[in-house]
Amino acid sequence: MVKLSLIRNFSIVAHIDHGKSTLADRILERTGVISARDMREQFLDDMDLEREMGITIKANRATVPYDFEDRTYMLNLLDTPGHVDFHYEVSRALAACEGVLVVVDATQGVQAQTVANAYLAAEADREIILVVNKIDLPAARPEDIALEAEQVLGLDAAEAVFTSAKTGAGVDELLRAIVRRIPPPTGDPGGRLRALIYDAKPDPHRGIISHTRVFDGTLMRGDRVDLVAVGRKYQVTEVGKFMPKPTPVDSLSAGEVGYLFAGIKTLADVNIGDTVTHSAHPTDNPLPGYAPPQQMVFCDFYPGVGCTTAQLREAMEKLWLNDSSFTYVTVSSDALGIGFRCGFLGLLHMRIIQERLERESDIAVVQTAPTVTYEVLRKDGISKRIESPSELPDMSEVQEIREPVVDVSMLIPAESVGPAMQLSMDRRGKHQKTEYLSPTRVMLIYKMPLCEIIYDFYDKLKTCTRGYGTADYELSGYQAGDMVRMDILVNGVPIDALSVIVHSDKATVRGRKLISRLKKEIGRHMFEIPLQAAIGARIIARETIPPFRKDVTAKCYGGDVTRKRKLLEKQKEGKRRMKTVGNVSIPQEAFMSVLDPEN
Repeated sequence: MVKLSLIRNFSIVAHIDHGKSTLADRILERTGVISARDMREQFLDDMDLEREMGITIKANRATVPYDFEDRTYMLNLLDTPGHVDFHYEVSRALAACEGVLVVVDATQGVQAQTVANAYLAAEADREIILVVNKIDLPAARPEDIALEAEQVLGLDAAEAVFTSAKTGAGVDELLRAIVRRIPPPTGDPGGRLRALIYDAKPDPHRGIISHTRVFDGTLMRGDRVDLVAVGRKYQVTEVGKFMPKPTPVDSLSAGEVGYLFAGIKTLADVNIGDTVTHSAHPTDNPLPGYAPPQQMVFCDFYPGVGCTTAQLREAMEKLWLNDSSFTYVTVSSDALGIGFRCGFLGLLHMRIIQERLERESDIAVVQTAPTVTYEVLRKDGISKRIESPSELPDMSEVQEIREPVVDVSMLIPAESVGPAMQLSMDRRGKHQKTEYLSPTRVMLIYKMPLCEIIYDFYDKLKTCTRGYGTADYELSGYQAGDMVRMDILVNGVPIDALSVIVHSDKATVRGRKLISRLKKEIGRHMFEIPLQAAIGARIIARETIPPFRKDVTAKCYGGDVTRKRKLLEKQKEGKRRMKTVGNVSIPQEAFMSVLDPEN
């Protein structure tokens, strides 16, 4: 058992690509738990996709010893993702620690996600250490950035720690600051057991490994425990710590972070945020836990070429065992057959799931365009949420459609205020506040519909700010909007997978551009293919894909002209019959063409 006074639990938070994982690597090296021979970049990121994309997708943890002033401290480190899609991972990590390292890039300064994470840590009443990283870069301005962080985040610039995660400079000073400034955990090792399950992952041989923070009591191998929220009892078969590999120990006491195995078979059997307590002496005060992650983006996956629905279902089940933050239900489409409607935390999360499906299960999928959830209030007073345009009832029954609205915070250079404001207005944004953080940095806050930012808003913002703008958003609620369902008809047949819900002011322009894009994506057939965009029974746009033509009169040399006319009429009748019974082949690119609001 480690004394509470010698334990330090902290997480590392920052904007994406500000050096969190590299800083974690240096801490592992300096504390000696990883040798130089075994060291690799992003050591704690155990997914191949994380290393290839250079981002952290799942929060990772490690327990390291640190000798300081003739004492050996136990440092429990949690490395969190920086992308807004995985914001919930940060809140989970904060619940398992007493301190936070807020990392800021010495060249880019405070960014949107830096602000969001710092405020989250402040709301959780965690001790915050400001870390100005990448001081080795030629364009670094560490003192200026520390002052900017003081103005924006309210953190004392004089107490900032300057580091270079790449070279290791300042890491020793950071470790000393962690010991001195982050408070030790509180708790009663001899009290009734209260342990928080803050994450869980499947183990291919032993079931679910539950990542645990013990607040009170002691957890030992062989204990009979209750999971309070799910109401199930289990026998603990192993407890241990991540050092950084899972290492069994005799017990986990109050203040310590580790893991447990208890014969839990699937992620459906465990609730993230649940309280673990002894069956014989249960606690009377369970931990509050977490709100479940909220899916914000939905799209449909259908089996592609060489893939069956059964194979896709098996791949979905396998992937869900590794990531329960996405959901899936069976859907059916006249054009694409049986597939699955999936819910994701954001667009990046969606791309990661699709990439893992194709890579880990070696299957091809056809993905429809993503959409957001809408609230539909019917005239009979019944309100329901829909996740797909196909679920929208007949408009004669609808009183209003409410769309999700988010508060968007943008941090941009001062010279880019005009283009950024124009971009926000084009996306139906309503200006809330403009705040000058420094002579060169401005924070813009807008309220705008979520459907206007999930596609390419970040790319457009980067373009109009020359790569220096960042944005973060938070759901603020739903509000009524003049929304309509736009159907796409191919050869006279509505393709539900291509339907979208759009604002009525943008429907005609969006429909024309979408039909023009589809005309380029869908190949020519032996018969004419009309493409139409419609709102109800009203056609708002049309394009025609011409058929392949064959000169059936090429072998007619001279003779009566009626002979040629007969051949042409026969060809015309064949094309008419083919158009009636023929199938139009729609490629994946056509379904993805509705992604871009500019098309």
